[in-house]
Amino acid sequence: MNRLLKFALTAGLALGLTAPAMAADPNPDILKVALLPDENASELIKRNQPLKDHLERTLGKKIQLIVTTDYSSMIEAMARGRLELGYFGPLSYVLAREKADIEPFAALQYVRDAEPTYRSVVVANAKANVNSLGDIKGKKVAFGDRASTSSHLIPKTMMAEAGLVHDRDYQQHFVGTHDAVAVNVANGNADVGGLSEVIWKTLVERKLVDASKVKVIGYSKDYPQYPWTMRSDLNPALKDKIRITFVDLKEPTVLKNFKADGFAPITDRDYDVIRDMGRLLKIDLSAM
Repeated sequence: MNRLLKFALTAGLALGLTAPAMAADPNPDILKVALLPDENASELIKRNQPLKDHLERTLGKKIQLIVTTDYSSMIEAMARGRLELGYFGPLSYVLAREKADIEPFAALQYVRDAEPTYRSVVVANAKANVNSLGDIKGKKVAFGDRASTSSHLIPKTMMAEAGLVHDRDYQQHFVGTHDAVAVNVANGNADVGGLSEVIWKTLVERKLVDASKVKVIGYSKDYPQYPWTMRSDLNPALKDKIRITFVDLKEPTVLKNFKADGFAPITDRDYDVIRDMGRLLKIDLSAM
């Protein structure tokens, strides 16, 4: 097994997720930084090596990149104080906030946009006879992780706004990651799927999905970007340094992986729209 992948898959054990929570060091020598597990783990760690190098240079600390096995493991690790920084999706951040003393401090920024936002897409198999959201009725729909915003909560909200209710109007299946959603739709295991627009474009550009077999049938409105978060109990001087490091980051090799121009400051209130979506779908976010 690839060494990086083996590390990523065992990260949950390395973090001691089953051990009792202990008082966390407010100024640790090694910062454990969790990446959102929405794509292949070894690929995520490889692509984020420039980020690791940049943080080590600017913060003067060792950085350990972590990819947990799923969103729930990442939330649990943050709740137990086993991580210093975490790159969450909006929904997984809201869920983590229910359990952990964390705070968001930066999100992706694009020069062409006034706000740090992003969209989801709903895609369909080219042979599924689905050309709009209304055509999803009676079809098989693939979502990513249950705690994913752009491959679950947002696409499901789009369908709800079109009058469709899961398990009544369509069959829902959770396949774990965004790339798995696209692959399942492309090979016909699912008729429809929802995922991040950025990841969709990346999969097509890298020819990991045959664009002739899948088509976009809907775009969501803009939602707040994925937040970078940190433990609230970190040393105040360290927190300020981390925040400044991200907001001032201009390193092209780092930003290339995020397909962004930089990072913008963000606060918890920016994610109230996610909490509102949970109420629309009658999802008790505190119970997830």
